[in-house]
Amino acid sequence: MLWTRPSTMLRLLALLVVSELVRTGFFVSALPVAGPGLGLGAAVVGLMVGVHYLADALAKGPAGLVTERWGLGRVLTLGAVLGLGAVLGARFVPFAGWGVLGCAAWGLAYAALWPGLMSTSQALARPGRTARALAVSSLSVAPAILGGVLGVGPLMQAYPDAAWTLLLVAQGLALALALSLWRLRLPRLEGGGSGLTGASVWRGWSRVAVLLPAAFAQTLAPGLLVTVFYPLLARLGLGLGDLMGPGLLALAVFGAAFWVSGRVADGAHPRRALAPGLLLLALSFGTAALPGAEARLWLLAPLFGVGYGAFVVGWNGLVARVLPESHRAAAWGTVMAVEALGYAVGPVLGGVAWATFGPAGVFTLGAAVFLLAEAYYLWPGRSVARALPQRDEVLGVRR
Repeated sequence: MLWTRPSTMLRLLALLVVSELVRTGFFVSALPVAGPGLGLGAAVVGLMVGVHYLADALAKGPAGLVTERWGLGRVLTLGAVLGLGAVLGARFVPFAGWGVLGCAAWGLAYAALWPGLMSTSQALARPGRTARALAVSSLSVAPAILGGVLGVGPLMQAYPDAAWTLLLVAQGLALALALSLWRLRLPRLEGGGSGLTGASVWRGWSRVAVLLPAAFAQTLAPGLLVTVFYPLLARLGLGLGDLMGPGLLALAVFGAAFWVSGRVADGAHPRRALAPGLLLLALSFGTAALPGAEARLWLLAPLFGVGYGAFVVGWNGLVARVLPESHRAAAWGTVMAVEALGYAVGPVLGGVAWATFGPAGVFTLGAAVFLLAEAYYLWPGRSVARALPQRDEVLGVRR
């Protein structure tokens, strides 16, 4: 087990999975499909979705401060209650003004979930397993998002009553899980919190600031493909079935690379996994930009799997070493907010690159972004090198 208190972490992870299933299913599948029948036009649905995700992104840093003061369990319970209210309101009392305000309030409270989860995962990680614990935490939500998109959508089209029941029951389960964590407060890292001075706190936040440009860049790169994915498949003459085999290969290679790179990130330094991962991601995007990319899927799949496996553990491990103990959840929220901005800007730039240069332009831009992030981390100048911890330094304590 990766954590010292597995019961607490498993409940937190279950809460995240169920909450993301409901959120994705509600905003991506249920509202667009059922909105017209509920009297909610496309503009209103778009506004409800937009204000929720914008509130979530902008509130992540402040929400971290709130959880440190009020307790994580209480804020998570508030978010679950607001989520249940938003789904119930859309189902039984659909109203544009109330719906927009309710979705915005849900986003503000939901913003505490991710920073709180990552902060707790870091604090409860077993010694020498922090990077892997954080990476597993960040990836655990993927099946829930896929379920919300690929499961709730078709169910809402065929059996809308069953789809609404699923969303309501799942959100009720999320509320029960949050209530079971009512007394949970953010744990303090061993050795942290004592002897902290203004200078040490400032040094911790300056390290967080150094990470922000790279956090923005490395989420911008995959975001380039969001709006052009299906047009890209059509241009290449591929269907989703053609991606099944290479996708499974990429997943298998990712799992192996994840574990090997995790041992490197935890045992040596996260940048020893992060740097090769970014380089391989740049190489995979660059290879995809060349003519005839559809014939190289079986080469691109393992290349991307190894690169992403190394990147995800390296990035999470590096962020964990940088965060100031005094405001760890707020720092996680700040980094995640900047990552969310990268995902928001990526589709815009991807659409522009597609319209101007076609598929090659999108992948070339992605490769350039990954290379810039690589150069940033490895820059020999003093600013980045001094800001990032060089040894097993965590919050000013050397192990």
